[in-house]
Amino acid sequence: PGEGVEGQGEGGIGLSSGRSAALRSRMQQRLQSARFRYINEQLYTSSSAEARCMFARDTDAFLLYHQGFNTQLQSWPQNPVHNIISYIKHRPRSAVVADFGCGDCKIARDVGNTVHSFDLAALNNMVTVCDMAKVPLADESVDIAVFCLSLMGTNLVDFLIEANRVLRVGGVLKIAEVASRFEDVRSFIGALGSLGFKLLSKDTDSRFFYLFDFGKTRQPREGKLPALQLKPCLYKRR
Repeated sequence: PGEGVEGQGEGGIGLSSGRSAALRSRMQQRLQSARFRYINEQLYTSSSAEARCMFARDTDAFLLYHQGFNTQLQSWPQNPVHNIISYIKHRPRSAVVADFGCGDCKIARDVGNTVHSFDLAALNNMVTVCDMAKVPLADESVDIAVFCLSLMGTNLVDFLIEANRVLRVGGVLKIAEVASRFEDVRSFIGALGSLGFKLLSKDTDSRFFYLFDFGKTRQPREGKLPALQLKPCLYKRR
């Protein structure tokens, strides 16, 4: 009888330990989700220079952010980067690409073109770490500039001016962004016009993502720059 009681006690301890481990796992997931939401909000409400400093101070933050981003990605009906990759694959292999906010460098890994991959921190050795407002490329050295879900920060205009600088005249600027970030698509297109880009095509039929192709026609107009803001994409607590 004594052995039976001891056996039940061990089983109870094992069950309790399993519940404790499950509870710790759920708490850890909640903490990581909360930190992801915080980092995401900071990226939308800070300048690119401030965001780069944040990741320089906390080297784990960038990895945690992209882990959270990939979790969100699994719930999306589509990933707009696939549209961009398909477009590049139908262009000459000689076309040079600049990927602004490259993340895990999916474009560079999936196409045969030369791809310059830029981000605020590096997930792998294909990334050049820099501020998106000042990338280490020569003037008019790129045929395709890409912003795929990466127009984040308070200085969006600086990013687009930099894209104009590195694009050759006639080069293509490809933008994919969350649909809910746009309050007025017409004003967005108009602001890009002031920065030296002409709309080539747009796809705003999806409820999830808008896709734009712009061609570089000239340098940005001198004088006052256009006010350009997109609504932040903030994730709700689940």
